Amino acid sequence: MTAEQAPEQRADRTTTPRPGFAAGLFLGRAATDLLTLPEGDPRRLAEAEERFLSRLRAFCEKEVDSAAIERDDRIPDEVVEGLKDLGALSIKIPRRYGGLGLSSVCYHRALMITSTTHPALSELLAAHQAIGLAQPILLFGTDEQKREFLPRCVREISAFALTEADIGNDPYRMRTTAVHDPATDSYVLDGVKMWTTNGVVADLLVVLALVPAPGSDDGRMTAFVVESDSPGVTVEHRSSFLGLRGLENGCVRLHQVVVPARNRIGAEGEGLTVALGAQDTGRLSLPAVCAAAAKWSLRIARQWSAARVQFGRPIGRHDAVAGKLSFIAATAFALEAMVEVIGRRAERAGTDTRLDAELAKLFASEQACVVADELVQIRGGRGYETAESAVGRGERGIPVEQLLRDTRAGRIFDGSSEALRAFLAHDLIDLHRAAPQEPVPGVPARHGGGPLGGHLAFVERTCRRLAGELALVAGGPAAGLDERQRFLGRIVDAGAELYAMSAGCVYAEALGGADSAAGRLADAFCRQARLRVAHLLDRLADNTDEADRGTAADVLAGRHVWLEDGVPDPSTDGPWIARPEPGPATGPNLRRVVRPTGAADTARTTDGPVRRAR
Repeated sequence: MTAEQAPEQRADRTTTPRPGFAAGLFLGRAATDLLTLPEGDPRRLAEAEERFLSRLRAFCEKEVDSAAIERDDRIPDEVVEGLKDLGALSIKIPRRYGGLGLSSVCYHRALMITSTTHPALSELLAAHQAIGLAQPILLFGTDEQKREFLPRCVREISAFALTEADIGNDPYRMRTTAVHDPATDSYVLDGVKMWTTNGVVADLLVVLALVPAPGSDDGRMTAFVVESDSPGVTVEHRSSFLGLRGLENGCVRLHQVVVPARNRIGAEGEGLTVALGAQDTGRLSLPAVCAAAAKWSLRIARQWSAARVQFGRPIGRHDAVAGKLSFIAATAFALEAMVEVIGRRAERAGTDTRLDAELAKLFASEQACVVADELVQIRGGRGYETAESAVGRGERGIPVEQLLRDTRAGRIFDGSSEALRAFLAHDLIDLHRAAPQEPVPGVPARHGGGPLGGHLAFVERTCRRLAGELALVAGGPAAGLDERQRFLGRIVDAGAELYAMSAGCVYAEALGGADSAAGRLADAFCRQARLRVAHLLDRLADNTDEADRGTAADVLAGRHVWLEDGVPDPSTDGPWIARPEPGPATGPNLRRVVRPTGAADTARTTDGPVRRAR
């Protein structure tokens, strides 16, 4: 499919999409025909997409000072404006609304370029396009909303405001409210949202709030489009993190914010559906960033391991380091394969890739952290030293320690690994309970000879065992599943490895087969993955889960407080979880308006655009 033929994504609420490869995998069927790539070189894209990626890469290499972003904790306005000029904020927005109308695969590769330049760039783009306003409007918006908001998303930045102080992976603890005023057919929003990526610079917000149900204390979670310069919207705090410097993430207060009913996305009570729908389609953003991190790690590890000599030979020739090089190379290949294969599947109409994307996010974020840690180890003291410090000593500045800090966010953001394992496990158990009524399409592959065929045969054998374990759980009592999170998590992790193996083999076949360079990398990855799968399966029966629950209960009961004696606590005083009170803002508005040098700012009101001098 060329860029010109890329269809507009739509949400079909009347038909149920066909289960994807991941669903079949956990039902005992490795239908690798579902992963088959189109004819030709999968690394080549349509001409328009290649031109865009070339321009984006040239811009990042020539116009972006990544060290300055890291040092100043800020993306310069001219860089943001340059990204807008390239169309990087509207890669997947259809052309009829002013976007580039390019494919998901092109979007993922754009994130690889920007994240390697500096991860704050890819966070800016992904928060806007993956879960920001464009995706919910494309999936759930009315035609009128699409005509109004999608052209604005081409140059205006959006953010998704869901998280609150007492919300982690449990959105039902939400406190933000939206009260309908029938006289004006508008809603009045009150609440405080935290950790809103792009919230500091956003022009448009997607806000989730509870609409009180008549005669009930329960609220119906609902999504709204909110203008960031509306009266009552205040950015109260810009957050700072272990990594991802330059991330415009902050706390947004909404006090008596009036939002017209036409800005509601979907019906009242459909907010969680909107949030999950946007998240499902955008979840491959993080695996793409993780794949880029692994690919860059391979480059640095290769060059450094050849240049650094110890005991008479390059360190890459020492067995201990050679094992790390092999792991990094094989994992980088597998992560790229997952992004490329699932990215294409996500664009096929009528296919449910939610489980596929969740598995990819879980696997990629976990493996990218291991890759980054191994790269630090290969670099030794230089891996622990900052790039700026190395430059001061007269050496090349290689931001390896920054990579370690930046990749760590992946295991937390967009659903923590622990929460994803639990959610996936519950979905898979439900899938098994419904399996007799929901046959999975696709047929088991006819595995050829050679190492790749052997690995795919292993996938098929092992997925049947995973299906058997899940069937036993599904056939048992529903009570007590929360106490088996680690048991079920091992099944999910093993399935993620099998998925990566399958994608790697399919990708390698498309790139030249078992005897090609890609085939050798796929073989290396699968050999490593099979050992990890064997360990996970062994731990299903041989583990310390029950004993650990007992130890944890003792810790929570305070029976081991004595062990904490003898060390000071450098923490500050204050509550563990802040409870922001509703009401007007008491401090300055920290919202940053991004604008080109010498330009005036444009503020939108209900009466239309108003020019406001700088």
